[in-house]
Amino acid sequence: MDDKNKVSRRNFVKACSMMSGAVVLNPSLLAASGQPLQQADAALLTDPAGAPLDGRNLLPGKSYIFHYPFATTPCFLLNLGRRIGKTADLETESGDRYSWNGGVGPDGSIVAFSAICAHKMSYPTRRVSFINYRHDGMPGTSPGQSQRPVIYCCSEGSVYDPADGARVLSGPAPQPLAAVALDYDNETGQIKAAGVYGGDMFRQFFDEFGFQLALETRSSDVNAFVGTTSTVWPIEEYCTNPAPC
Repeated sequence: MDDKNKVSRRNFVKACSMMSGAVVLNPSLLAASGQPLQQADAALLTDPAGAPLDGRNLLPGKSYIFHYPFATTPCFLLNLGRRIGKTADLETESGDRYSWNGGVGPDGSIVAFSAICAHKMSYPTRRVSFINYRHDGMPGTSPGQSQRPVIYCCSEGSVYDPADGARVLSGPAPQPLAAVALDYDNETGQIKAAGVYGGDMFRQFFDEFGFQLALETRSSDVNAFVGTTSTVWPIEEYCTNPAPC
């Protein structure tokens, strides 16, 4: 293992100490868990150099990763290449119904969703991602999935429709991926993440992966909010192996 990926004994002990108890979650967001729209402070999306991201430069078909509303909760940012309208009849696992506002940007084609699978919470790490955006669909699946863009989690086979609020098309996922509300500035092309729609997995995610996140990020506060900005990465720059299956 190279030095970049090696966790020192000191960092390991620090992480063990930090994670020895239950993760204490930010109550201002998690108190609203299960509600249709959870308010969180807006975060301006930036490029890896720190400059405000221009949504007009997002390429159709490419997958981008950013973090929101927490610094360790990854999200997909996608340009689906066509105008995406509002979806009104989505439902969380607990039965809460909600609407999703569709795409933003000059062509109404930019959408964002949590990249935490709603089944067993697979998520993109720096080394590998078993949940990915497939712009050309999934060959070998049903006709409705083989040609349309989908988000596919190959851990257990859940398939989501990013053009329909990340509705579950097939597989064991019990609810859509949580959607990130986006504010788009028509003059500058800047994008802000401004809230979360639907049934998030944040509480379960921190319970299940808090220790792993502490080791991955070497952070003393894995459930800290992302802050006023969030960096957007092309997935091939964020993740070493973004399409293993």
